[in-house]
Amino acid sequence: MELFNTRRITNIGVMALIYVVISLICSPFAYQDLQFRISEMFILLCLFNKDYIISFTLGCFIVNLWSPLGYIDVVFGTTATLISAILIYRSRSRINMFLASLIPVIINGLVVAGELTHVEHTVYWKNACMVALGEFACISIAGVIVVNALRKNKRAMKLITAGLDIRQ
Repeated sequence: MELFNTRRITNIGVMALIYVVISLICSPFAYQDLQFRISEMFILLCLFNKDYIISFTLGCFIVNLWSPLGYIDVVFGTTATLISAILIYRSRSRINMFLASLIPVIINGLVVAGELTHVEHTVYWKNACMVALGEFACISIAGVIVVNALRKNKRAMKLITAGLDIRQ
């Protein structure tokens, strides 16, 4: 199998686009200290396909170009997403979906809180709790429900895992 064939590139691009569109639609709620970036729920798809690491990192990078926090969010927010996606993928056989959902809750809570504290000169631990609470609602509650529903649908799972070689 080629490293990146047309199908894989298309899947990566489509999922990045979905992340961007949902984030921009919800942008009034996506950048506050209590963030509700609904698109974050899809990071749990990294449990099933490593290509989503690229998708959501790219999507986050694009969305963070509009962040009111500026380029600090482009760099650190995107890095937090990349680290979360990698850790979710690497832990996929060792932890359940709910525990995997806590990875981006914690990482984004800590990293984005640092951004908010630096830019807005606010209290770090208050920011960490607020960001983590929004992430928990979007990923650990909504994301787990949505992704578990997708897991029960064979056609959806075929799309989610598209382009994978079983031997990987």
